[in-house]
Amino acid sequence: MKCEKERIHENGIDYVLNGDYYIPDVTIKRHKPIGHYGMLRKAYLQGYRPVLYNELVLSEKLYEHCGEINDACRSRMELIIPELAKTAG
Repeated sequence: MKCEKERIHENGIDYVLNGDYYIPDVTIKRHKPIGHYGMLRKAYLQGYRPVLYNELVLSEKLYEHCGEINDACRSRMELIIPELAKTAG
């Protein structure tokens, strides 16, 4: 017989009772791979902008944000590399 865990909803977040503590019931959706520059952005946010990082994680927009950064960096690199190659010979 499956026992249903006690849940509460407060401040727009679901909490699950685990022992004596209520823990936020947060799940991260899977997205496409974020790539090299997206991983660099994620590491930067974790190390230097922890509040923004936590906001993005809790709103489930972290991987979307890092994917956008990765796409922007890759398109910028596609423009810069040929120009550098042309000027360097």
